[in-house]
Order: sequence, then C-alpha cells, then structure tokens
Amino acid sequence: MAVPFRRTSKTRKRLRRTHFKLQVPGMVECPNCGDMKLSHRVCKACGTYKGKEVVEK
Repeated sequence: MAVPFRRTSKTRKRLRRTHFKLQVPGMVECPNCGDMKLSHRVCKACGTYKGKEVVEK
C-alpha cells in the first residue's frame, strides 16, 4: 500500500478543506405574509406561490 513520503502540512490541509462547509439555503421573504421561505417554493405559512393561493388553509 502506498504511503505519503511527507506529512501533509496544516496549511495544505486547510487550503484543501476551504470548500468543505455547510451551505445556507436561499431564503427569501414571502410577499404575501412576510414569513421567511425557500425561494421558488410554496410558502408554508400562507400557502401562496407567485401571488396565487395554491394550498388551501
């Protein structure tokens, strides 16, 4: 089995892991009720999407 000749430095390891992080979902404010919701999805609070009521409450 191959073994690295030199130890990976802390800097090299951290440079590699800069992209290894959690992503924040794209949240927007609902124009109807003002609650925060995921973009391009029906609002869970009021059930509207693009100004139209999609889900009945």
